[in-house]
Amino acid sequence: MLTLANPAGLWALLGIPAVLAIHFLQRQAVILPMSTLFLLEKTQRESASGRRLDRLMNSVPLWMQLLGVLLLTWLLAEPRYQKPKSTQRVAIVLDSSASMAVGKDKLKEKLVASLPELQGAAAALELTLLESTPGKPRLYAGSSAEEFGLALDAWKPRAGLTDPSYALRLARSLVSRDGIVVYVTDTPMETPPFNARVLSLGEKIENVGFTGVTIGEKEGAVIWQAMVRNYGKDRTSRTWQLELPGGGKTEPKSFEIDAGLMITLQAAFPEGAQRARLVLSADAFTLDDSLPMVAPQPKSLALFAATGEAYEALSTKLIRSLAATHAVNDTASADLTILSYDPLDPVSATGNAVVFVRDDTRSGAYLKGGIIAEKHPLIDGLNWQSLLVREAIQIQRRDSDTVLLWQGPRALIFLRETAATAETPASRQLCFNFDLRLSNASTQPAFIVMLHRFAEELRAAKIAPATENLETGQPVTLAASAAKDAPELKIETVDLAGKVISTENLPASASVRLEAPLDSGFLRVRQGETSLLEASVYFADTREADFRACDPANTLAQGSAAAVERNTDEDQWWRAWFLLLLAALLISWHFTREREARKAQVVPAPPQGNPA
Repeated sequence: MLTLANPAGLWALLGIPAVLAIHFLQRQAVILPMSTLFLLEKTQRESASGRRLDRLMNSVPLWMQLLGVLLLTWLLAEPRYQKPKSTQRVAIVLDSSASMAVGKDKLKEKLVASLPELQGAAAALELTLLESTPGKPRLYAGSSAEEFGLALDAWKPRAGLTDPSYALRLARSLVSRDGIVVYVTDTPMETPPFNARVLSLGEKIENVGFTGVTIGEKEGAVIWQAMVRNYGKDRTSRTWQLELPGGGKTEPKSFEIDAGLMITLQAAFPEGAQRARLVLSADAFTLDDSLPMVAPQPKSLALFAATGEAYEALSTKLIRSLAATHAVNDTASADLTILSYDPLDPVSATGNAVVFVRDDTRSGAYLKGGIIAEKHPLIDGLNWQSLLVREAIQIQRRDSDTVLLWQGPRALIFLRETAATAETPASRQLCFNFDLRLSNASTQPAFIVMLHRFAEELRAAKIAPATENLETGQPVTLAASAAKDAPELKIETVDLAGKVISTENLPASASVRLEAPLDSGFLRVRQGETSLLEASVYFADTREADFRACDPANTLAQGSAAAVERNTDEDQWWRAWFLLLLAALLISWHFTREREARKAQVVPAPPQGNPA
């Protein structure tokens, strides 16, 4: 296979018409009168009418000059011959952000059409297709253009804004220094790292879409409120309607929205319906035009207050501040017990509990010393510096307890965790090692926030059904049974009517981590007959829905000359062609000189008579 390293050298072929034009133009002969004819040599016919177009005459200079132009063109074009076993390695990193879903078909056509250009002069092409999201497996590795196209068809860009540096570094390590790395995106980088080339088919499009939803109760009715944003630069109008599980739809309602603004749509959640879908009239970016939703219902916590009159008001206030709770009458059925510790009648707490010291002496002085908070999720980011505590009787602390807050040498708050046994489940107890009535703790925001954090951790660890609205790709942690005979978890994607679309099984575990699907829809997770999660999944990434920064770019041809040199050998005969060019020029010059010496035509004078 022949490759021209410098195709611009073919412009030298313009010398051929220039040479022919010169030889079409002939110069008028000079007439010199001569007395005799025998002095004239037989000369080549030349034009007698001056400089004008005439017939092309066959001559040695003409052919030598044409040969010289061809040889010069050949040398300037730098012909190179393909190495038999050369391979061009190309790693293509696809921007996984959801905005790439627009124009995906055009992108596939462009990439497949660019493969010959990327292969260049190499005998073979080795392709690797990656996503920009860290940790994702390779989409394709091979040399088939058809399989490469199928991998692009299966690719679903649904991620948020990602940094491609890690994927580009991996791509460069796969193809080595001499390979080609291509970053495919819709928002081109000015100087991509690792010497990557850029292909972008991005364009600025007008988009209107949902950004989120809140659902709550108002006057006994469940009300949804959906936020809609116009990312474009012009005022526009859209319609919305609600799709119901039975296949019915509400009448479309229109609204107008100014450029760059947000509005709120609001209506009652369909009575008796478990699911619903809010739909906008479609535009080029369809991911945010659909908003599946369910009426959220968190796991309910069973609370039991065993504080007596001392903390009755505080317990009532705490129970009211916690969402999705209900009261029970005994510790055995409670998920969380609020307990006061009386040293005169010490009763050890069982199960999950919040424990307060009860000291009726009320005679202690204020504690002295600096307040220091340990590093722990329950207390991180909370300010306790204004806490004032009086001396009181303490709870006997164990070596295994985790201290969360100190004042001087005294542990003010600690966490007691007990492992599960054959008879009792695992438990957690948050112990306040002072009498709250002898402090200002109840007025501290940190106190309320810590109690809520503790309650939410217990809620998350409870095996019970929950209903939530999730964003696409959102991480979810579920509590499940890890017993030896516990069944597998089934993760089901369902449609609006609840019909199962796809199912994935996961092994039983006490804590199951999963991600919401990348496409909008509905999700169900269950373990055996126990429902763990009913959820809607919707797209709400405002960064990916904004196309104002998108632009086209193409630097695939960058560095092509170096690739040609790596995969080809130079013409070994170039020295011979150069010498032949010099020979052609010398021959043309020699015959041109002879011709110039004979170009003057001699004309004899008329005979003279004898004088009379």
